Amino acid sequence: MDLIDIGANLTHDSFDRDREDVIARAREAGVSRMVVTGASREGSVHARELAELHPEVLFATAGVHPHHAADYDEDTDRTLRALLEDARVVAAGEAGLDYFRDFSPRDAQREAFESQLQMAIDSGKPIFLHLRDAHDDFHAILKGVRDQLADAVVHCFTGSQEELRAYLDLDCYIGITGWICDERRGTHMKEYLGEIPQDRLMIETDAPYLKPRNLRPRVKSHRNEPRWLPWILGTLAAVRGEHPKALAEATTQNAERFFRLPARG
Repeated sequence: MDLIDIGANLTHDSFDRDREDVIARAREAGVSRMVVTGASREGSVHARELAELHPEVLFATAGVHPHHAADYDEDTDRTLRALLEDARVVAAGEAGLDYFRDFSPRDAQREAFESQLQMAIDSGKPIFLHLRDAHDDFHAILKGVRDQLADAVVHCFTGSQEELRAYLDLDCYIGITGWICDERRGTHMKEYLGEIPQDRLMIETDAPYLKPRNLRPRVKSHRNEPRWLPWILGTLAAVRGEHPKALAEATTQNAERFFRLPARG
């Protein structure tokens, strides 16, 4: 298989000791390309540096996660805009709202979200979105500028069927993670995963988070890795009643189209 992990936090310090091995294991497992998520100013710079070290294998996004929205200032905005001029930086974000944790005040989250949406509009690049427990505000803000954006993906989607339909109506892509492999909290998603049009579906690990709970044989480490993306693909294919190979080809083509990556083969 030739898979693309659209969201891997490879700048996370849990990868500091074996990052190169993690990347190698992913490629051996059929994950040929990975998009490294930029979740802070410093993290976005590091993501771009990793992409530079691994041309045509790693790509980067540039953004500030809502958890860090309180730190968003003019210098951050300038840094992210400069990063988006680099061809290796293929999307703005991770940007959005997270009212589940509220690590940053909600007004700061909304301001940072709006700033990054404008950044995506100005750069002409797609935006990588984060949403948790903030549908009403998130949807209203996104809807207001959707016709000015190139493309948008709601990454790590875990919301309701109604929310899914709202983002599909905005012509968003949907990113699916190992959340669907979790019998404790991903069961509700299996009822609507078949509604996602195949040309709007992408897959991701969100490593080092969200390790698939149904991995066999079991792995002792709690850290997720991109090499387990095929397991997420298999679970998703089974739920949707599709052949894994066909779904692999579709999600890879979608990621190539979304991030403007050259097709292989």
